[in-house]
Amino acid sequence: MQDTFYGVIPPVPTVFDDHNEFDAPGMAMLLDKLINDGATGLLILGSGGEFCHLSSAQRCHIAAFCLQHVNHRVPVLVGIGAPGTQESIDIGRHAQEHGADAVLAINPYYAKISDEGMYQHYKHIASAIGIPVFLYNFPALSGQDIGINTIIRLAKDCPNIVGIKDTIDNISHIRALINQVRPVREDFIIFSGYDEYLMDTLILGGNGGIPATFNFMPELTRGIYQRYLQGDYQQMLHLHRQVSQLSDLYELDTPFFSVIKEAIRYCGCNISTQVLPPSLPLSADKKARLFALIDTVKQQQ
Repeated sequence: MQDTFYGVIPPVPTVFDDHNEFDAPGMAMLLDKLINDGATGLLILGSGGEFCHLSSAQRCHIAAFCLQHVNHRVPVLVGIGAPGTQESIDIGRHAQEHGADAVLAINPYYAKISDEGMYQHYKHIASAIGIPVFLYNFPALSGQDIGINTIIRLAKDCPNIVGIKDTIDNISHIRALINQVRPVREDFIIFSGYDEYLMDTLILGGNGGIPATFNFMPELTRGIYQRYLQGDYQQMLHLHRQVSQLSDLYELDTPFFSVIKEAIRYCGCNISTQVLPPSLPLSADKKARLFALIDTVKQQQ
């Protein structure tokens, strides 16, 4: 399984037109760009894909289009997170039927649940879906940490729960996952959700990252992964410092959806930067700050 899911897998924004409808030509252009840029896989309908502002029917429509367009050129993960277990299963089964290589499930949000409820939620998903399942731990948005003990139980009990995207702003959490989960499941795949933790994750023994900055400056995180494999640690550190500096963009707006889309367009891929309500377009001042940050980092290359 680690031969399939590794490296740098960008979370792909969903492209919408000026009427808030799915922009299939724009999405196709972005998918092709990312594949040509050397992505080792793609995540569709993750947080940056605005899944939280879409209905289940819209998510299924977008997933089907993306899977058909990618056509197995690279592995595709589809986000299936939802507040309820059955909705996640339904979206996951649809993804499986349309050729997804794996699904990614953030834990249920709004209503906090017990550790046993969390375990049963993921166990039901794993039992109902025949393709690999990745856990998605992002407590800053979901409101609740899955919990390392629950992750260990799931890794032991559910063979098709194959890994995790860990989006906690503390590299010690990834270190704890590697040190505590790998002894009971040595093939468990661990991805960093934060761009600036990619290098540390690799050094600690993780498998890669799911960085949004790949969408517009792929040479940075792709370069970190390649230099790590080559043992070129001096250049890896140089790229890591650029990624760390670029990560300030996540502080520009909340949510960051419009930031990434504006960055993609600024860096040469002419997609629509429309975001779905309640997200707002990026203001002129924030655009200027974003573009200045990108230019500063590019000057260091």
